Amino acid sequence: MSMFTTSPGVTGVTPDHYAGLIIQPVQGESVAFQVTTQLTTDATRTHLPIVQEDAGAAWTREGDDIPVEDATLGEEVVIPAKVAGLTVVSSELAEDSNPQAQQIVGDGLARSIARKVDAAFYGSLPHPAPRGLEAVPGIHAVTAGKKWTNLDAFLEAIAAAETVGATLTSFTAHPTDALALAQLKEQTGSNRPLLAPDPTMPTRRVIAGVPLYVSPAVTPGTVWGLPKDRVFVVLRRDVKVDVSADAYFQSDQVAVRGTMRVGFGYPHRAAITKVTLTP
Repeated sequence: MSMFTTSPGVTGVTPDHYAGLIIQPVQGESVAFQVTTQLTTDATRTHLPIVQEDAGAAWTREGDDIPVEDATLGEEVVIPAKVAGLTVVSSELAEDSNPQAQQIVGDGLARSIARKVDAAFYGSLPHPAPRGLEAVPGIHAVTAGKKWTNLDAFLEAIAAAETVGATLTSFTAHPTDALALAQLKEQTGSNRPLLAPDPTMPTRRVIAGVPLYVSPAVTPGTVWGLPKDRVFVVLRRDVKVDVSADAYFQSDQVAVRGTMRVGFGYPHRAAITKVTLTP
């Protein structure tokens, strides 16, 4: 028998209730969504333009023809891949109209999907996951020695981005590296930390004015510096939330499945910096 929105036992977990509890929390939980520019699309493929060389300009005398020099253009094609989460709840919880009960279901799916998105973005996972930063060629590399002792490597990363006309808007580190950086002091014998607090979020730190994000998806010993306007997360509009009691009929439970299609685009790879410790 087919299930409908009016069928008994599913009124508490219809997509109208849970779509908002999954989509927005994923965007909030995922560090990748926070440090990039999000593009939402209905298309299977998204074409990101790449300006490989700017159009020319020249000083000219009054009345002289202006030289014509076209820009050299390219493009990067992003094909979002599907990431899905599945959770099973009791019928009692599913039918509970209390918003807190619904939030439990939504938060569980959101955390699971957000972890998968970040793992793909900061890593190099096999197909069908989208290509992550670890698999992108042409990224600027900075070495910081065998351990974190100062912030010189991050200043170099900021300068490298500025050299190609970009501005780093975030650093992202593994929790162990974030702790090591947070424990750096201004000088020997001082208890004052080298990292400054972020005025907009006191629990977060900044490096030379650039916010430091933390994600376990980042490889230990690596810190990524990104310019938000040069790195993209492409999200398909057709985010789905499906419910079914069929597979768990005997145990009187309901399955809630959330799926979304996500891809990543890096049209200006030279503006991205990978800061690493040497082995």
